Amino acid sequence: MIGNRIREVRKARKLTVRELAERAGVSTGLVSQVERGLTDPSLETLRRLSAALGLPLFDLFRQEEAEDEVAVVRRERRIQVRSPQGGIEYTRVSAGSARLEVLEGTLEPGGASSEARYSHPSEECVLLLTGSLVVEAGDGRYELGPGDSCTFDSRVPHRYVNEGEEPARFLVSVTPPSR
Repeated sequence: MIGNRIREVRKARKLTVRELAERAGVSTGLVSQVERGLTDPSLETLRRLSAALGLPLFDLFRQEEAEDEVAVVRRERRIQVRSPQGGIEYTRVSAGSARLEVLEGTLEPGGASSEARYSHPSEECVLLLTGSLVVEAGDGRYELGPGDSCTFDSRVPHRYVNEGEEPARFLVSVTPPSR
């Protein structure tokens, strides 16, 4: 459960609930409810908590994995994150212990990956598989069709938007994994 993982990392970092909440810019009540499994946090809240804990987002979902040279992630064992308000869903394709994070994303028509553009210290490449996708990065706006890709420095505030009439399916590679 994600709440247990957040509590585990918070305690390992010797942070109180209040300190974590302040670092993440959320209420202490919200952190407490998430840790106790009383509420499901939004994708934005998860981003804030992971950044405050100094972890890549998907590390909050980490399960014990073998430290093998080769890791196979079965489709049915992929970790998923959904944002109900933004209409986006991510599943982690890569193993959790990798230095490269690969995500499969689905963005519903009219949806966006975040309310506002978001930045993190990584490099990112998105490959559109189906549908249409707009990458908003910096001052630019880049329209992608199936097979198109876009690579950028993730420190530039960015987000993905689906202005089309069908779901957009895409792969995102991020190195190092985003925090």
